[in-house]
Amino acid sequence: MNEWDLHRLLAWSSPAYPTGGFSYSHGLEWAVESGAVGGLEELLDYVIAVLARGGAWVDAVLFAHAWRSLASTAELDEVARMAAAFRGSAETALESRQQGAAFLEVTRRAWPHSALDDFARRNGGAPVAHCVAAAITCAAHGIALGPSLYSYLHAVAANLVSAGARLIPLGQTQAQIAIARLAPAIAEVCGKAQEIPLHDLGTAALGVEMCSLRHETQYTRLFRS
Repeated sequence: MNEWDLHRLLAWSSPAYPTGGFSYSHGLEWAVESGAVGGLEELLDYVIAVLARGGAWVDAVLFAHAWRSLASTAELDEVARMAAAFRGSAETALESRQQGAAFLEVTRRAWPHSALDDFARRNGGAPVAHCVAAAITCAAHGIALGPSLYSYLHAVAANLVSAGARLIPLGQTQAQIAIARLAPAIAEVCGKAQEIPLHDLGTAALGVEMCSLRHETQYTRLFRS
């Protein structure tokens, strides 16, 4: 991967990219409120559950299929519809769709490409999952699937760690220790997700999904999910 590709991936996965990711916790806020997550080890368990068998796992597989489908509008649009629907709660659906819409809008203006414009025209008004918007951006700009997917998953994990650092709270050093220790899990998910056919896609993170559902009626909230 050359420096130009790296520059774009760093920009698109940066917390400064205006997708609103900072306002979502993927149910983590309820996990902290309930006492299930109260320190570094519990936070790592939660993030790994999201990555390896929860929403981020689904996103990783769909990212890979969307990236590969860029040349086929029918296949890409089918993956996009599946990605928009494949959520366990209303709040995680909002999380993905809001970030997807924001990512697509900003990227079309700052990093324009005809493939993004074509996709937006075909799917105007339909919800777009964040993973699909990011995948087709990387594919359209010619960035290899492996580093593109790794960058996306790293951003997901880093956002959850940031949420945990504010909620638990963790110190900055502990948060960076969490990021460092998540590297093997991110790499494993990145590799496996590229091999999974869509008909084998599923989740096994009931605890995470229940936290998201409970968060919908949580009395005091900092995050939207």
